[in-house]
Amino acid sequence: MAHMLVIANETVASRGLLDVLRDRDPADCRFTVIAPVNEPNQGYVVYEDTRRASAGRRLDKTLKALREAGYAAQGFVVDTGPVQAVKDALAQLEPKVDEIVVSTHPEERSGWMRRNVLEDIERVASGLPVKHVVAGDEGIEKNVLVIANQTIVAPELLDRIRKRAEKGDASFLIVAPQSDDEPHADADRRLRLALGELRSEGIDAHGQVVHPDPYTAARHVVNDERVDEIIVSTFPGEKSGWLRRDLVERLRKDTGLPVEHVISANNPVPA
Repeated sequence: MAHMLVIANETVASRGLLDVLRDRDPADCRFTVIAPVNEPNQGYVVYEDTRRASAGRRLDKTLKALREAGYAAQGFVVDTGPVQAVKDALAQLEPKVDEIVVSTHPEERSGWMRRNVLEDIERVASGLPVKHVVAGDEGIEKNVLVIANQTIVAPELLDRIRKRAEKGDASFLIVAPQSDDEPHADADRRLRLALGELRSEGIDAHGQVVHPDPYTAARHVVNDERVDEIIVSTFPGEKSGWLRRDLVERLRKDTGLPVEHVISANNPVPA
């Protein structure tokens, strides 16, 4: 019985990957599925426990589907990058791995492909065959990047996130660019209030206080991770320094992603 090692994270529950795996005879192969959740290279965004939990939910869906189809399947969420995950698996798994399957988004949307992860895995595979599966969108949740600071607990923004969450196909990464003239603790407190409220309603949301320039912070996230949509929250008009710097239009132009602008009419910062 061949032992197949599967490396995937955001695409682990995709229909494309499952179709490839279920093309094998259940009597002839078993699967070990590993979902790496290493932190992004830039170091500005930390996902904390929710990022690991999201990977775990996706992995559970895949393992359930494989087991229901008659396959022997086990899986793990690991706190390493995909290349190190392969190294560790090859050294530790029993029975020994016979084949490796790496699943990614299409090249233009895949952080792993931009970082040449597939080539690095092929180099550490010790001659084992490595199959690359490019997953489509079916079965993959959307990643919505939310950029906000002083308006992060504004009703207008939280209601917009709730409305988007109603579709049931998205997780939310909220980055809060800390102002140069405010303590880190103030920005962190607002972020935690927003995350606490959203999570209490069952919304998959996580985030971090980040680089003080919102454009730089957003570009770091887009470069490191797959982002499908962006929501920017600001005060209105001339009250917003972000609007004076044309943040919304710059992100639309430079990322090529849909960018929605949410305006908070009042100062929502809690006392």
